[in-house]
Amino acid sequence: MASKRADREEERKRTILRAAVEVFSRKGYHGCRMSDVAREAGVAYGLVYHYFKNKDELLNSVFSIGWSGFLIRIQEKVVAARTLEARVASIVGVAFEAWRRDPRGVRVLILEVGRSPAGGALNRGEAFTSVIELAAGLFRDAQANKEIGPEVDPVLMATMLFGAIEMGLMACVLGMIDSSTPEAVEKARDQVLNSFLRGVLGGPAGETTWPEAKSASPQKQVLPG
Repeated sequence: MASKRADREEERKRTILRAAVEVFSRKGYHGCRMSDVAREAGVAYGLVYHYFKNKDELLNSVFSIGWSGFLIRIQEKVVAARTLEARVASIVGVAFEAWRRDPRGVRVLILEVGRSPAGGALNRGEAFTSVIELAAGLFRDAQANKEIGPEVDPVLMATMLFGAIEMGLMACVLGMIDSSTPEAVEKARDQVLNSFLRGVLGGPAGETTWPEAKSASPQKQVLPG
């Protein structure tokens, strides 16, 4: 009996969280009210407050669950890959597959969490640090395997990777690029991946058109291309 009650409680909580994603995505953080979430979930208004004391706590739970799922999928894909390029591709792939499958959830993670007055209190910093450290480990492994040179800063490269992913998804969220079909999402995914791995110009990393860099000694290529 206790087990069935616990399962019922957990299902109600999941229903409320799914409704919160819908409402946050549709109305935004500032436009969302707890009553809107209750209506979307089809539950009594007071039940939402039974599980979440306020809107900030509800958003925090949405972020924590969504981000942990994202991190788990990245870890699974990375373990299966063997080269740096395959591992980077798997990370980018997980991010854009999340957008294809659940654009509302990604919109909330990227856009609405940052708009919350309690955004600084959310565990975003810790969450982002953990995923950057995971990716930095991949670049350290690549250095040990001689895939990239020792001059590469693994943490900086990991930060740049997730910066590229976040901005690519932001362009989708804001409707600045077409992501209305699976093919369009794949095109965006591939452009983010190829730009990170091989650069916008497609040449060796040492080739640059910066006037002030013409007299500088060329750099080594640091990523496979």
